Amino acid sequence: MTGTEAPRDALAASGRIDTSKPHPARVYDWYLGGKDNYPVDEALARQIMSLDGTAQHVARTNRWFMQRVTRWLAREGGIRQYLDIGTGIPTEPNLHQIAQSVAPEARVVYTDNDPIVLTHAEALLRSTPEGATDYVQADVRDPARILEQARKTVDFDRPLALSLVALTHFLGDDDRPYELVSALVDALPPGSYLVLSQLTADLDPAAVLRGVQMYAASGVTLAPRTHAEVARFFDGLEVVEPGVVTLTEWHPELGVNETVAPDAVISLYGAVARKP
Repeated sequence: MTGTEAPRDALAASGRIDTSKPHPARVYDWYLGGKDNYPVDEALARQIMSLDGTAQHVARTNRWFMQRVTRWLAREGGIRQYLDIGTGIPTEPNLHQIAQSVAPEARVVYTDNDPIVLTHAEALLRSTPEGATDYVQADVRDPARILEQARKTVDFDRPLALSLVALTHFLGDDDRPYELVSALVDALPPGSYLVLSQLTADLDPAAVLRGVQMYAASGVTLAPRTHAEVARFFDGLEVVEPGVVTLTEWHPELGVNETVAPDAVISLYGAVARKP
């Protein structure tokens, strides 16, 4: 953080950040070893870990999935524009750092609805001179605003990658998640990609149900979905091999400095798909 950013406690005191209940971005930050979370976030994270000791590893595995996908998109996919919704608190390397290490001219727009992420916007905006990054404070439930703001930085006449990593399971059925994703994908030009990872109860139902209950008790929706329900997000798109798989199965050869925990159940599916 720089001297121009508001201190975390000052933001909380001003009411811009709700510290009365956990926020997924801050719980995730705690799992990743960050310091931009509050006691309520840590309490939920520790409660979940007391019943599922792999929770922290699963969070890191999800982050590694994003990194591998970005390497693939920048290299094999030739993508030079990215819209990352549900960005979370920055951890290194960020999406733009990976993309711009391959293609310095890459342009990235980050979006999140937690004001604490806004306090880190400067870290998200450290672009290469050839490229560009921007941050939009918005909720995925308002795709029109996201698209309007993103157009200031990315060109929707050229292919781009839409990244929805560990986001859709925080949308209940009442949020109409398929309609939201479709609205975003419909705005993408041909040759663009959808990246998505989503919690499932297929692999360890009891552990995931406990997590759902803990989040619900803290006022946060957590909606696991089956393999078929996750695959539905990619209807009409060309799914890249190996398809909709658990995160560790998606091109592990692209991993850098990843730690494999063979006994951990990774209850998230992920996939990448191209818009024809």
